[in-house]
Amino acid sequence: MKIEKIKKGDKVAIVSLSSGILGEEFIKHELEIGLKRLKDYGLIPVIMPNSLKGVEYIKEHPEARAEDLKKSFIDPDIKMVITAIGGNDTYKTIPYLMEDKEFIETVKNNPKIFIGFSDTTVNHLMLNKIGIPTFYGPAFLVDICELDNNMLPYTEKYFSMFFEDINEYEIAISDYWYLDRTDYSEKAIGVPRTKMQEKHDFELINGNGIKTGKLFGGCIESLYDLLTGERYGEENIIAEKYELIPSTEDFKDKILFIETSEEKATPEKLEKMLEEFKKRNIFSSVQGILVGKPCDEVYYEEYKEVYKKVFKGLDTPVLYNINFGHSYPKCIIPYDAMATIDFDNKKISVDLKNIYELEDNHKKVLTKNN
Repeated sequence: MKIEKIKKGDKVAIVSLSSGILGEEFIKHELEIGLKRLKDYGLIPVIMPNSLKGVEYIKEHPEARAEDLKKSFIDPDIKMVITAIGGNDTYKTIPYLMEDKEFIETVKNNPKIFIGFSDTTVNHLMLNKIGIPTFYGPAFLVDICELDNNMLPYTEKYFSMFFEDINEYEIAISDYWYLDRTDYSEKAIGVPRTKMQEKHDFELINGNGIKTGKLFGGCIESLYDLLTGERYGEENIIAEKYELIPSTEDFKDKILFIETSEEKATPEKLEKMLEEFKKRNIFSSVQGILVGKPCDEVYYEEYKEVYKKVFKGLDTPVLYNINFGHSYPKCIIPYDAMATIDFDNKKISVDLKNIYELEDNHKKVLTKNN
């Protein structure tokens, strides 16, 4: 199934599928910034009914989170769904949605852009299983609501691609990366993030060659929990029941993208997670692997050595230090899009033709403040 591009006047839904922090009073100033930015794109933001009910309500009512997502797909005027932020238990929404035949048919009949990262990995895998392409990229609170006067330029560049008629694009390295904020209060409005010059470029740490495959992946902690159930003891059961993780055979046509979260797992924990993937023959099956820049570049060199150790003896090419996920800034990676990776020359090309229902050349390109 293909999805439509968005245009001026379309509605965009904001949903809290993991943490309910968006509804807390101390976040109100960020919410206002994000809503204004979406309006500047010519969009009409719609906050789904339960998404502002706060941390405790959202935590205790996964069925309410699921209902918000369902309503956002039912509304034909909503063309994009943006997750508010990540968290750690969106898997609890999966049974409510995957047991709901109306939801599944609605998604199939009314596909639309869905975007987010981190714990949203689980929602991506669910929608991917149903059959629509989604986008691993900016979240509302984390990226659209950036407290500086504008979104981070690199992030904004890739977010703006949602409004452009393009068939393909390249993922290039950002000239700069940014430290995570320590202050998100009103005092931080208009204060730039600490900016760091990029010193590494993309790094080839295993294998070589040119590989083509369908993009698939997410946050490694979320994927690991789906495989093992280590965090909650039931997540793997839900993942297996609804077949959220592809079979080894299904991984053979994929380019896997993985990245570590803001939890900044120790190198030992990262190795443990990677070894689980290796044991299940996922790494030996895929065409290649893209690895995200570690948040704040913590353990940058140590992680690189872990990847080298785990992939020793495998032919699978691995490209490290890509700007996506929990690093700032971030690009957008569409699930199921065909990607061609020139690992030797460190070039990443993404083909969107099997993702979008592109209109003819008379379609207007939406830009900010149109």
